[in-house]
Amino acid sequence: MENSKNNWLALFLCILAYTFAGTVSTLMSVYLPVAIPELLGNKVTESLLGEIGAYISAVFLYGWMIGGLLFGVWSDHIGRKKVLVFSTALYGFATVLCVFVPNQYALMGLRFFAGMGIGGVLLITTVYISEIWHAKNRPVILGILAIFFPVGIVATGSLNLLFTNWRQAFWLGIIPIIIALLIALLLPETTKWQTIKEDQIAKKSIFDLEHRSNLWMGTLIFGSVLIGLWGLFSWIPTWVQTLMPAGQDGQQERGISMMLLGIGGILGGILSGFLIKKMGNRKTLLLTFSGCFISCCLLFLTNTQFNAIIYFEMAFLALFFGISQGALSSYIPELFPTLIRATATGFCFNIGRFFTATAVFFVGSFVTAFGGFSNALLSFSLTFLLALALTFFSKEPVKIKLN
Repeated sequence: MENSKNNWLALFLCILAYTFAGTVSTLMSVYLPVAIPELLGNKVTESLLGEIGAYISAVFLYGWMIGGLLFGVWSDHIGRKKVLVFSTALYGFATVLCVFVPNQYALMGLRFFAGMGIGGVLLITTVYISEIWHAKNRPVILGILAIFFPVGIVATGSLNLLFTNWRQAFWLGIIPIIIALLIALLLPETTKWQTIKEDQIAKKSIFDLEHRSNLWMGTLIFGSVLIGLWGLFSWIPTWVQTLMPAGQDGQQERGISMMLLGIGGILGGILSGFLIKKMGNRKTLLLTFSGCFISCCLLFLTNTQFNAIIYFEMAFLALFFGISQGALSSYIPELFPTLIRATATGFCFNIGRFFTATAVFFVGSFVTAFGGFSNALLSFSLTFLLALALTFFSKEPVKIKLN
C-alpha cells in the first residue's frame, strides 16, 4: 500500500483530524477569560480564574493521557482504522455538547472526553502514517502532519476573532464527526497491522529488555517537553489579558497571539523533517530545547505590559515548539516494531501527560506564590532544560527497523 493514492487520501484525512484536534485542544484556553465568568455568574478574580481554569485544563490533559494510553493498546489489538474513527468522533461529540453546558462541572466532564479523543487521534494518526509511508520520506511526511496541530491553533485564534460568544465557537465539533465518517468509509486498515496476529501481540511487551531503554528515554524527553509546552499554550492567552490596561477586553490581542503561536508551530513542523535528515534526531532536539528555553526567558522576563514585540517573541517560541513536536513525532514511533508500536508510542506520548496535567493544575497556586502569571509561566520553561540535559547525555538511538 506504500506510495499509493490511498496514502495521499489517508494523509489528507489524518491531517484534517489532526488539525481540528489542535483547534479543540486550545479552544477553551482562548475563551477561558469569558467562559468562566459566565458559568459562575459573578465577577472572577485573577486568582479564582487561575484556579478554575487549572481544573479545566487538568481534566482535559488527564483525559488526553488516558485516551492516548487506552487507544494505543486498543489499536494494537483491533486495528488502527477502527480506533481512529472512534477517537475522532469522540472529541467531536464532546466538543459539540459544550455548547449546552450549564456549569463548570459539566464543562470539565466534556473536556475530559474531548481530551481522550484527541489523545487517541494524535497517537493513531502518527502510527497510521508511519506504517504506510516509505522510510525515505517518512520524517518529512510526519513533520508535515505535525504542523497541522498548530494550524488548528491558528484556527482557534480566528474563531476567537469571529465569535465573541464562546458557546457558538464550540459548534466546531460537528466537523470532526464528519471526518470520522469519511475515515470509516474511505480508508483501509494498514497492511502492516493486518499481517500481525493477536497471539503475537500477547507474547510481546513494551517492557521487554530490547525496548526498555528507548521506552524510558522517549517517555522522559517527551514528558518534559509536554509539561512546558502545554503549560504555556494553555495560559498564554490569559497571561496576555493580564498585561492589558484596565478596561480593555483583549479579545483581539488574545486571538492574534494564539494565531501567531500556531503559525510559528507550522513553520517549525515544516523544518523538523529536513533538520532530522540533515542533523539527526539528537542534534535537532538539542537545538529546539535550547531555543524554547531562551524564548521563554525573553517573553516572560522582558514584558510587564502588552506591546507589539510580544507577538514576535511568541512566534519565535512557537517555531521551536513546532520543531520539537515534528521531531518527536517522527522519532518515537520508529523506535518500536509493529507488534507494540501504538502501545509503546502511546506510553511515551502520554505518561508525561499525567505530570503535565498535575503541573498545569497548580498554575493557580503558582500565580499566587510567584507573584503573577509571568513568573508562574516562566517556571514551566525549566522543563525544557530538563529535556535538554536528558538529550545531551543520551546517544543517537539505534532505530528498530519498521516491520
